[in-house]
Amino acid sequence: MTGMVDLLVIGGGINGAGVARDAVGRGLSVVLAEKDDLGQGTSSRSGKYIHGGLRYLEYYEFRLVREALIEREVVLEAAPQLAWPIRLVLVHSPEQRPRWLIRLGLFLYDHLGGRKRIPGTRAVRLDRAPEGDVVRDAYTHAFAYHDVWVDDARLVLLNARDAARRGAEVLPRTRVVSARREGDHWVAVLQAQDGTTRDLGARAIVNTAGPWVEEVLGNVAGVNSSKRIRLVKGSHIVTRRWWKGDHGYVLQAPDRRLIFVNPYFDDLALIGTTDIPFEGRPEDVAVGRDEVDYLLNILNSYFKTALTPADVEWAYSGVRPLFDDDAAKGASAVTRDYTFELDGGPGRAPILSAFGGKLTTYRTLSEAALARLVPRFPGMGGPWTATAPLPGGDMPGADFEAWFAGFHARWPWLPLPLARHYARCYGTEADALLAGAGGIGDLGACLGGLFHEREARWLIDQEWARTAEDMLFRRTKHGVFLSPAERDRVADWVAANTVA
Repeated sequence: MTGMVDLLVIGGGINGAGVARDAVGRGLSVVLAEKDDLGQGTSSRSGKYIHGGLRYLEYYEFRLVREALIEREVVLEAAPQLAWPIRLVLVHSPEQRPRWLIRLGLFLYDHLGGRKRIPGTRAVRLDRAPEGDVVRDAYTHAFAYHDVWVDDARLVLLNARDAARRGAEVLPRTRVVSARREGDHWVAVLQAQDGTTRDLGARAIVNTAGPWVEEVLGNVAGVNSSKRIRLVKGSHIVTRRWWKGDHGYVLQAPDRRLIFVNPYFDDLALIGTTDIPFEGRPEDVAVGRDEVDYLLNILNSYFKTALTPADVEWAYSGVRPLFDDDAAKGASAVTRDYTFELDGGPGRAPILSAFGGKLTTYRTLSEAALARLVPRFPGMGGPWTATAPLPGGDMPGADFEAWFAGFHARWPWLPLPLARHYARCYGTEADALLAGAGGIGDLGACLGGLFHEREARWLIDQEWARTAEDMLFRRTKHGVFLSPAERDRVADWVAANTVA
């Protein structure tokens, strides 16, 4: 056995990265193992929101909504480079919900979470306001409210990086093959991508494997569980943007879902999501033509611009592992709340499994998970993450624009689009990425678009990137803007400059 740690966290999505960060900050020794890349599954395929979940009010999930609304403010403070308020225009469709019900829901939304930095709701007359220019004339009323946009994959990464710099061992592409109890601790077998294995002792395991949580319990740890998850597929499409302004839209679908139409970068739109029961391997999830048609039909019923499948420039799909609280409910009605199962009594090493949850509540899930482990680690510290910035987020007053003005003044030779890219991806760490550079030539060869060798090497050295996909679609979104030939060139560069 290669060593003993307090906590082995299995699963490097947002919940696993959050638990690892929180635990090591409380004084526990931690290993985080992820079988693929960090955030490769569900956590990089979300709608990119830290949000309260307006629709959850219809299911009376007031505690979940309040917790999520509070977390919007926490993330804005912790990672101002990744997160910012986004104004959303909820178009009123009388066939779906009465206007008084929406107004009541938004009143609760404004007041449940103790807003500080996020503006409140106001009514919009679409037949008079510019937001209505692209909306069909049949829709005359709307409500404008705010949620928080976030780069989901980088939020995962920054939690993992903070865990690592505080002393955790973070092991992407490392599968936990097996785990067996030996009295008051576990002995786990970890297998790296090259096939090498190591034995690791752990006083406790936290299972945050998401869609694979039951597999880890049954096949890896040999533990029977009374809880189940339901897999739900959610897909998004990306098109060219057809409206002006930095606001988005929220559309009420005939099945009562809310469809989000978001500004994405300078001239794109990100649209989703669907909610379809999923069976099969989560690794194999893909966008279906029926989902594309579903989203386009809703868009075309609200907007004057008619879109077809040919307008879809990119699409992605993810599997959400929802806690199965009632098998009779439809996919849209299954709770987005989380729960835990703790296996292990006196003298037996515990394994704590997380079921459900969502991107927004990852930090509170982490706190709740560690609260369940206090009997095992009575000496560990208390909660601390609510006021601690993530790497790159230590900006005075969490004011990104004020900090960016100083950043661009320090690097005046950077073209504005490239400066904003570095600032948004890396925050205050962008200065370290650029250290010693005096001009564009010092950034190395351009691999396509805004992507230069210097950034690629940072991703390898500092952020565990090992493939072109890691770099182009999770650490950054360069891949959205590159041609297939340019992506192939990046893959060739990665193959020549990394060690598997």
